[in-house]
Amino acid sequence: QVQLIESGGGLVQAGDSLRLSCAASGRTDTVRAKAWFRQAPGKEREFVGGINWSATSTYYSDSVKGRFTISRDNRKNTVHLQMMQLKPEDTAVYYCAAGEWTAAWTTSTDNWNYWGPGTQVTVSS
Repeated sequence: QVQLIESGGGLVQAGDSLRLSCAASGRTDTVRAKAWFRQAPGKEREFVGGINWSATSTYYSDSVKGRFTISRDNRKNTVHLQMMQLKPEDTAVYYCAAGEWTAAWTTSTDNWNYWGPGTQVTVSS
């Protein structure tokens, strides 16, 4: 089993930046790709971006491409989501996900094995 815990959420204004972190513990040697998803009130959970194990490839949804950056540090078992130029429509609970054999570009929530409890990001206009 792998445990994930997100941190760094909060209330910011439109145009601000925020950095989320996700720390993994447990059998971290069993997971490869990691990703960030988000879920706004009344909406389905959606893929934000993913990163492969070696951090050589990253993938983003069109809505965040150019504004968000995913990075990871395998020595510390952490993955980060740097969010810039935040918009009110970025308001959501952000979730970290990890997959054992999941491709980093996988947008379906069904294919990710482990999830964190989420962290709230609220962007005011």
